[in-house]
Amino acid sequence: MIVILKSNADERLVQSLIREFEAQDLKIHFSQGVNSTILGLVGDTAHVDEEKVLANDIVEDVRRISEPYKAANRRFHPMDTVIDICGRKVGAGYFSVIAGPCSVETQPQMETVAASVKESGAAFLRGGAFKPRTSPYSFQGLENEGLRLLLAAKKATGLPIVTEIMSESQLDDFADVDVIQVGARNMQNFRLLKALGRCDKPILLKRGLANTIEELLMSAEYILAGGNSKVIFCERGIRTFETCIRNNLDISAIPVLKKQSHLPVIIDPSHAAGNTWMIEPLSRAAIAAGADGLMIEVHNNPKAALCDGAQSLDLPQFAAVMADIRKRVAFEGRELQG
Repeated sequence: MIVILKSNADERLVQSLIREFEAQDLKIHFSQGVNSTILGLVGDTAHVDEEKVLANDIVEDVRRISEPYKAANRRFHPMDTVIDICGRKVGAGYFSVIAGPCSVETQPQMETVAASVKESGAAFLRGGAFKPRTSPYSFQGLENEGLRLLLAAKKATGLPIVTEIMSESQLDDFADVDVIQVGARNMQNFRLLKALGRCDKPILLKRGLANTIEELLMSAEYILAGGNSKVIFCERGIRTFETCIRNNLDISAIPVLKKQSHLPVIIDPSHAAGNTWMIEPLSRAAIAAGADGLMIEVHNNPKAALCDGAQSLDLPQFAAVMADIRKRVAFEGRELQG
């Protein structure tokens, strides 16, 4: 349920109304826009008397929301959410590129890639320290040593880091990570989502390879319901019957998520494509469809990569893609972060 307040509502009366709702065991999601203020009521609203609420002098309207996701719903929060990460903004009119290797491998690799992607214009450095792999015999990442190398690269370049968490038990180890990524395989790891809802870090939530958009929204709801409002959606392709590509990038997810939710949406063309030659055209499509950013895999020597080398751009290729991104973002009147 949402309660729309009149534009001239007295602050003391607003706070009194909020206390009334809280006394009914409801959580309040407060959203103040340019033209209206909205109270989103989260919890069992079946017992809320709409006529009584409407009789309040400061209330303009009351509406019930049928969708199961509440805090992630745009009707709760009409304005786009903009997340500030170390001075870099994600969402609304801002555009950010996250770049780096699929997997952290060595110190020289991270130093080289980090310096290069920063020079090309990336706003964030990505790298997998913990790698969930289909085969138990594949490279699983350097784990805590990988985190150390990521943090060293951050110190050297100033780039905020993005890396994937595997379990809620790792939260203490991720204390200095700037953006915690929830991978596609963990999108419905509800214990992890609840734990991330209790932390105060931006969460990059990837869509599962066989999950619907509503299921993605509900996973975000778990984090938001815990009190963490810093959620970024990431569409990385879904599995279909098509075999010519690794995954099918669902470009339509961008406008759907933008219509249904206020949270930022970025695209991962690397995992969707599985091939470097597709990354630039898919990036162009994502920008045109309204994405708030891209996450691109970059390696200094893709042929020798321990993980996903076939979909990783080399350093000159990434520089060329970034030049194209810069022109297209500027043409749309958006601000490229970096």
